[in-house]
Amino acid sequence: MTSVFSIPRVSRRAVMVWRRNLDVFCKTWKVNFFPPFVEALLYLSAIGLGIGTYVGAIDGIPYVTYIAPAILAISVMNSAFFECTYGSYVRMYYQKSFDAIIATPLSIEDVIAGELLWGATRSVISVAIMLPVLVAFGVVSLPFSLLAIPLAFVAGLLFAGIAMCFTAVTPGIDTLNYPAFLFITPMMLFSGTFFPLAVMPAALQYVALAFFPLTHLVSLMRMATLAAAGPLLLLNIVWILAATAVFWVIPINLMRRRLIV
Repeated sequence: MTSVFSIPRVSRRAVMVWRRNLDVFCKTWKVNFFPPFVEALLYLSAIGLGIGTYVGAIDGIPYVTYIAPAILAISVMNSAFFECTYGSYVRMYYQKSFDAIIATPLSIEDVIAGELLWGATRSVISVAIMLPVLVAFGVVSLPFSLLAIPLAFVAGLLFAGIAMCFTAVTPGIDTLNYPAFLFITPMMLFSGTFFPLAVMPAALQYVALAFFPLTHLVSLMRMATLAAAGPLLLLNIVWILAATAVFWVIPINLMRRRLIV
């Protein structure tokens, strides 16, 4: 049996799977456009401008400006994760899209790689929609905040890979609620998103830095949108790149095990 750490053989045909998902997305673009746009407005209005009026500056940064990059990071995480859990599961199990594609010259590895690339693309789309809203509110710095777009792709690929691991082992679509509520929600709250990591106990800080990808993404997003490098820049970059490489390999092999009977 192939190890989950074996390097998968992915061809250029994976782009065809990505293109197929893009075509489907474009047919319903009006429905897909508004959620990230409204999400940015809600976060900035309710938390940034609402709660922010009761919260002082954090490290000399107004609270609404402090949470703006976290909003982008959360959007990257949610877009890729839910696309490659519920979205991929529906395409695999209910729509039988994977079976149909594998009947062509494309391999299972190509299909899953295409799904991962599409999950990362969804993250980029979300950030590209939300970024102008943040610019309009004056809470991000141009042109450095444009770095959020390529960063969204890399981090989106990471979250897509993590999501696909859960999709590969879940017995049913309802079971995907567990990682959504027990992994994604805690990570959203305790990754330096709405308050600094420094206010948490030291043990939780180490857990966040060691196991929460969102912690590193928020830190990098904050550096990009505020045009200021932080002390953990190198750690954040290395952690994201290393984890992305690992979670490109593992989900493809896990899905291969699931789909080959």
